[in-house]
Amino acid sequence: MSPEALHDIRIISEPISGDGATILMGFPGSGLVGSIALQYLVDQKEFKQIGTMTSKYFPPFAMMAKGLINVPVRIYQKEAIVAIVADIPIHPMICYEVATGLVDWLMPFHIKEVVALAGVVTTDDQKRVFGIATTEELLERIKEVTEFLPVGSISGIASSLLTECKIRGIPAIGLLGETVNAPDPRAAVASLEVLNHMYNLEVDIQPLLEQADEIEATMHKLAEEVQSSAEGPQKKENLPMYG
Repeated sequence: MSPEALHDIRIISEPISGDGATILMGFPGSGLVGSIALQYLVDQKEFKQIGTMTSKYFPPFAMMAKGLINVPVRIYQKEAIVAIVADIPIHPMICYEVATGLVDWLMPFHIKEVVALAGVVTTDDQKRVFGIATTEELLERIKEVTEFLPVGSISGIASSLLTECKIRGIPAIGLLGETVNAPDPRAAVASLEVLNHMYNLEVDIQPLLEQADEIEATMHKLAEEVQSSAEGPQKKENLPMYG
């Protein structure tokens, strides 16, 4: 990593083992698609955590599980797949620093390609996965398992990562799960199905679909409670008057 980036981004990790690794990245964004998909992947396939990433620019935030603190950005590996999973969103003002810091760190390891998972909000939520890539050859690889938008733009850390890879000649793919602005396990499932096809991961997605049912039921119940509260008994002075 360059000295400049080292001041902004700190990665403490074992070296990535083997040449030709595929790097999967998932940061919170629309629908939390990338974070949900990759955390589920590393849990289901029992990836080994090999490192962490911190920054003076990250919010003072950490998840806890059964009393144990969890570093907000974690690096995992199993065989030729590396997964970088984040619990915190990356502010637009530091997307460049995070992207360049990560790519600087990856450069010595002779990786095969980078895959950034993210969500995209549309007006027709069919849980499609839209594909983007840095080369025509990569588009050819994913054309059977994703859909292409004829024109558009992406923003946030996924766009910064793909742009940095494009500049440096690193093959990179973006998988954008169609979603809504709420935690969306079904969009994560759709993205995992694409990864299963591309890399023969054999991830069992049924438990995640069951979680999706539970989350949707909880959200529906919450919406009903909010609506019921909003339509509660009116105060006497607000009652309509007739005659």
